[in-house]
Amino acid sequence: MSNWMVRIAFLALVMGGGILIGILTAPGDWYAQFSKPAFNPPNWVFGPVWTVLYVLIAVTGWRQFETDRSSTAMKLWWAQMGLNFLWSPTFFVLQLPWFALVVIVALLAVIFMFIAQVRNSDQVSALAFLPYFAWVAFATALNLSIAILN
Repeated sequence: MSNWMVRIAFLALVMGGGILIGILTAPGDWYAQFSKPAFNPPNWVFGPVWTVLYVLIAVTGWRQFETDRSSTAMKLWWAQMGLNFLWSPTFFVLQLPWFALVVIVALLAVIFMFIAQVRNSDQVSALAFLPYFAWVAFATALNLSIAILN
């Protein structure tokens, strides 16, 4: 598979998966009635932030895929992708904010492990995952606050 095909495949997987998950698990009335913390951003913030993050996740994925498809870093990349895609259905569809907290804490840990794994061998990927780590840390605090308030 050519480099461009791999890049397009990762972009399609990550962006398409993120868009699909977002559409299928959009917050509804259940979420709208929740008490939310003062630091809860307006709903319009989430789409642009996740779009940028998914591009960074995709670029990082193809970098790892091209480097070594069976590496620990690649396995961590797939693990974070699975946990990322699991969180929204857990929170918004199953309506289990406390279980979603377990998922997002695991996601945060895997993102951290990925960064630690690649920081010496692929600093571009490590740096690309820092905004993702920061946003998921923020989302973890938001998830915890919503679970406590409700």
